[in-house]
Amino acid sequence: MLRIHFTAEDLARTRVASTIGAAAETYYSLEMLGRRSVPLPFRRWRATVAGRLGEDAGPLTTLLPARGPGLDLLALAGDSPDIDHAAEALLRAPRTRVRRELEPVAVGSAHMPWARAVAEGDAEARRLLAAGLVACHRVAVAPYWAASRSRLDAVRAQYARTFLDGGVEAVLTALSPPLVRWRPPVLEVRYPRPVEVHLGGRGLVLVPTLFSWREFSLLYDPYDDTSVPRLTVPAVTDPATGAALWHPGGSVTDDRLGALLGRTRAAALRVAADGCSTTGLAARLGVSLAAASQHTKALRDARLITTSRRGGSVLHLATALGRELLAGNE
Repeated sequence: MLRIHFTAEDLARTRVASTIGAAAETYYSLEMLGRRSVPLPFRRWRATVAGRLGEDAGPLTTLLPARGPGLDLLALAGDSPDIDHAAEALLRAPRTRVRRELEPVAVGSAHMPWARAVAEGDAEARRLLAAGLVACHRVAVAPYWAASRSRLDAVRAQYARTFLDGGVEAVLTALSPPLVRWRPPVLEVRYPRPVEVHLGGRGLVLVPTLFSWREFSLLYDPYDDTSVPRLTVPAVTDPATGAALWHPGGSVTDDRLGALLGRTRAAALRVAADGCSTTGLAARLGVSLAAASQHTKALRDARLITTSRRGGSVLHLATALGRELLAGNE
């Protein structure tokens, strides 16, 4: 049992994030793929993905533990919905943090030299790990990301409505009974081991996640008292919800969105569902930077994407309206 202790200040600072990020979702998808018995809502996805991961995915898949805790890619790669930004963050992660995150991961003896090279800061090992992350995402997550983001947005919107009706305690009460119980001032969560967590005024971030099934994870940095813990909450709760997600955008034969926006602009919107830079968009569409900028301006003017700065580049990301259009076209 996981018991999370709240103060009045913690309740005031509790919020809901839109996603745990492309990197962490990718790692969770690999954990789901490796299960002996995959829950019914994910069986169609597994049947499609199984066997498609190539050798370039190996640097990440070898870090999946046979037992015990896995790698916390949220801590190492951040919560960006853009896998390229996540890979860049992984390359820049401090060596001490990488070593700390890898220490509890029980990898097989055959892969220990590789894990040690990553932990010790070997530049080529880190580059291969980032490339493996992108390769796994491309197969296991990217084809389903537009519909998945729509589902995550729907869960977040439901939490918002519950909050407006009854406040944050109503949200905690409605999370996932009977797996979660709100017994003020403690949130009790079904967990594989007994854990007591005192938030101490930091609050809690609730994060809907795609590749989990009746399982919750508490993610926090035990070495940083200021970091806000995050509780992952399954966004797929029944077979019907899962079945609606596993329709890759590339398999659509009746492309109504292409007829509405034009084929290239519709493709640009699909790319922006993952999050992308202008350079990345141009590369994936096979167009010039100037043409990519024209497409993003048109989509932004139509309120189908937003554009924000991330470091030295910009991030284009589909809005809820844009993801709704994509989901409706699948």
